[in-house]
Amino acid sequence: MAEAGIIRKKLAASRVERAEGGPGADRAWRVSLARAVQDHLKLSLDVRSLSIERRSLAELAELIPERALIAILEGPSEGLGAIIVSQPVLTGFIEAQTIGRLRSQEVVPRKPTRTDAAMVASVIDAALEGLETQLAEEADLVWAGGFHYASFLDDPRPLVLLLEDAPLKLLRAEVSLGGGVRVGSILLAVPAEGRGQQPSAADDLPAIESHGPAFATLLAEKVMDAQARVDAVLARVTLSLGQIMGLEVGAVVPLGDAALDAIRLEGLDGKHVADGKLGQNRGLRAIRIAEAMGLRKATGETEGEMGGLSLGGMGGGFGGGMAAGLGAGLGSGLGGFGSEAAGDAGFEMPEPMAADLGNFDFAAVDMSAGLEEGADFPAMDFPAMGADALGEFLPTGTD
Repeated sequence: MAEAGIIRKKLAASRVERAEGGPGADRAWRVSLARAVQDHLKLSLDVRSLSIERRSLAELAELIPERALIAILEGPSEGLGAIIVSQPVLTGFIEAQTIGRLRSQEVVPRKPTRTDAAMVASVIDAALEGLETQLAEEADLVWAGGFHYASFLDDPRPLVLLLEDAPLKLLRAEVSLGGGVRVGSILLAVPAEGRGQQPSAADDLPAIESHGPAFATLLAEKVMDAQARVDAVLARVTLSLGQIMGLEVGAVVPLGDAALDAIRLEGLDGKHVADGKLGQNRGLRAIRIAEAMGLRKATGETEGEMGGLSLGGMGGGFGGGMAAGLGAGLGSGLGGFGSEAAGDAGFEMPEPMAADLGNFDFAAVDMSAGLEEGADFPAMDFPAMGADALGEFLPTGTD
């Protein structure tokens, strides 16, 4: 009997420790944050450290970083919480949505606005939904699940009046964006007293196959549906600050060696992916791939196996992002870049160059006379061809 009582006490203690917030909430919040930022901002987020603490409302107010974004959360049974995003992390979120990348310059101190809150609300909700999903079978679901974005506080002082004066669970994450370009903290504070639903039993959940052909097929479909942005670059120009400040309407900026048949395709990180030439496809600007070493290296395919890339729809400038452009098949075969194949695909190729050879009599030349094994053909005296004889070479659809 005594041994049974000891065992019951140990089991009860383990249940209490689990409800206090152990590896379940720690692991789930790491995964949910990284996934939400990647899916909504196309940005990498690494959680450098994460701690789960029990704090009072007064202690939380002292931990708020300067000029941080404070979002109020609504949860189960009218419970309120808060998520606090430090200014470097908030700046990274805004940069990813406005210019598509993180800037290396230092963060300019400024007060967060309601516009900032509206831009990151979807990321916050996605992270909280992911947290709840990850904790479906964990005891931490009782206090960490069921929260969503509700409103924005432009001043941290009302926070102590708005939240209930009761113990809080605080998940403090130190994160980095873009491999360390932006470093800061994200604080999630919710009532320590669990008001949410109880976790589901493992036996109640449907079995999920984690291996085999079906899993591999599903994983491949998800990966191949991911968007890949490619920029078509005609030329890059370096100007001094004085030259930039002196630009005005009608000014001409020389593009150096820029050529319409030498378009450089680059990934979001600036890596050289392929080369191509500018033309038309069904009335829209398009790029025909001429050399795709980067893509061939990434996919492991040989030159004869590379598929055709359709980058139609370049309505804007040559350097614009073509996020929807990586269309048709990397495994469908090169499909022939000759004139016949190009005509079938609707890609308009330029007319061949014209040259005037004068009245040269080809029939008078005996191409086989006097040739011994290893010898060369006799010299042929072509008439001189000037630059005017070559005509013009302009890709279709350009001016």
